[in-house]
Amino acid sequence: MSVARTTEITASSKKSFDDALKVGVKRSSKTLQNITGAWIKDQEVVIDEGKIVSYKVRMMVTFILK
Repeated sequence: MSVARTTEITASSKKSFDDALKVGVKRSSKTLQNITGAWIKDQEVVIDEGKIVSYKVRMMVTFILK
């Protein structure tokens, strides 16, 4: 029997939401082991002078506890 846990991660990118997601998963897998999935909780853009300067995602990452 396995026990899983979820943790909230916020990641950003100057390129796109997709890139922010990849950045978040890559970085969280350096610290968390046995990641099995993630889902996007929220998306946000940062706007400066009428232009999008950053894409942010808040995601829930699920991992299996040892």
